[in-house]
Amino acid sequence: KMAVEFVDDQEMREAQRDYLDFLDDDQDQGIYQSKVRQMISENKSRLIVNLNDLRRRNEQRAAKLLNNAFEELLAFQRALKDLVASIDATYAKQHEEFFIGLEGSFGSKHVSPRTLTSRLLGSMVCLEGIVTKCSLVRPKVVRSVHYCPATKKTMERKYTDMTSLDAFPSSAIYPTKDEENNPLETEFGLSIYKDHQTITVQEMPEKAPAGQLPRSVDIILDNDLVDVVKPGDRTQVIGTYRCLPGKKGGFTSGTFRTIMIACHVKQMSKEVSHYFSADDVAKIKSFCRTRSKNSFDQLARSLAPSIHGHEYIKKAILCMLLGGVEKVLENGSRIRGDINVLLIGDPSVAKSQLLRYVLHTAPRAIPTTGRGSSGVGLTAAVTTDQETGTAFHTLRQHKKPEAIISNLRKTLGQVKVSE
Repeated sequence: KMAVEFVDDQEMREAQRDYLDFLDDDQDQGIYQSKVRQMISENKSRLIVNLNDLRRRNEQRAAKLLNNAFEELLAFQRALKDLVASIDATYAKQHEEFFIGLEGSFGSKHVSPRTLTSRLLGSMVCLEGIVTKCSLVRPKVVRSVHYCPATKKTMERKYTDMTSLDAFPSSAIYPTKDEENNPLETEFGLSIYKDHQTITVQEMPEKAPAGQLPRSVDIILDNDLVDVVKPGDRTQVIGTYRCLPGKKGGFTSGTFRTIMIACHVKQMSKEVSHYFSADDVAKIKSFCRTRSKNSFDQLARSLAPSIHGHEYIKKAILCMLLGGVEKVLENGSRIRGDINVLLIGDPSVAKSQLLRYVLHTAPRAIPTTGRGSSGVGLTAAVTTDQETGTAFHTLRQHKKPEAIISNLRKTLGQVKVSE
C-alpha cells in the first residue's frame, strides 16, 4: 500500500511539473503567462486552457487529461496555484483554490446526453444541449471555523464530497464539542463557502431521433460558473463525468446516479438578430411604394408559390409568420397578438406542403408530431424572434388527436415562450 501511494504521489508530482512547464511558457510565446497575469488583474480564479495548445506542447499529457480527468485536473490546478504564487504570493493566499476550464477539440468525447455512456465515466467530456432546469444557487460549506470559549482556541474543519476532485467524501458530522467535551461556537464569518447549483441539460430536438423522448443529464456548477446559463439556452458544457453511489437503507445499491461536474460553460450561438443590408432595405422600400395598395395580397400569393389557390389560408399563415401587436388593457389583462393555425382538410390538398414552406421560411421553427415529444422538449427548444417576439411549432397531422391533446394544449396555448 505504501509503495502504491508513493508511485501515485510521484506521478502526481510529475504531472504537476509538466503542467507548470506548459503554463510557464515564457520561452515559447508567453500566451498563458499573460493569461494568468490577466486573471490576477481581473480578480478571477479560473483560467481557460485550449486543449489544442496542450496537444501541441505535450500530446501525451493532453490524452491523459481527457482519459484520467480527476487526477490530471487536480495536478493542473495545483500547477496553476504554484504559478500564481510565484507571480503574486498575496493573491494566491487570498484564494483557497484556482480552477482550470478547458476548450478546444474533444474528438470522440464531444457528446450529447444520448451518447453519454458508461465508457466515458471518469473522462473529460464536452456536452452540447439545451438547459431545461436550473436549481437555486445555494452556499456549500468548504471550511468551518470553530471557537472554544473554555480553552480559547480555534479549530478548522474541511468538508469534501463526491463532487470534489482531491479527496474522498469527509464525514458529514458537524463538530459541536472538542476532544475534551468542551462546547464549540461556530464562527460563521470566518468560515468559507462556495456557490453551488445543479442544472439539467437536454439534447437538442433537431438531433433527437424522431418519435423518441429527449434525454437529459444533471450538471453541477460551482463557484463562478453558477447563473451563467438559464433555461432555454443552448449551451456547451465541458466537465468530468462521474457516478455517485446511491444508498438505500444504509447500503449502496447497484444502480448509480451519473452527473457531470463542470469546469467550463460556453453559451452556443444565441439567436442572431437578422441583419438587413442597405440593398435589402432599398428593395423593401421599393416594394412598398410599387405595391402600396395590395402588398398584403402580393405577400400572401408569394407564400408557397408552387401551390395554386388557397389565398385565404395563405393570408392566415402570413399573419401567423408576421405576428401582431400585443394589447395590454387597463385592468392588466393581456390580449396576445399572435395566432395559432390549425389546417384541416382532405388528403392531398397541400397541407403538408404549406407546413414545410413555413418550416423552411421561418428562421426559428421546429417540426414535431406531438407524439413522443414532451412539453419541456418543445418549449425549451424555441427561441423568440428579436423583431416580432414570435416563435413557431409546426405540428404534423395526427391519427388520434385525443391521445395527445394535453401535449398540444401546452404548446399551442402558450402566449409566451417560456424561459
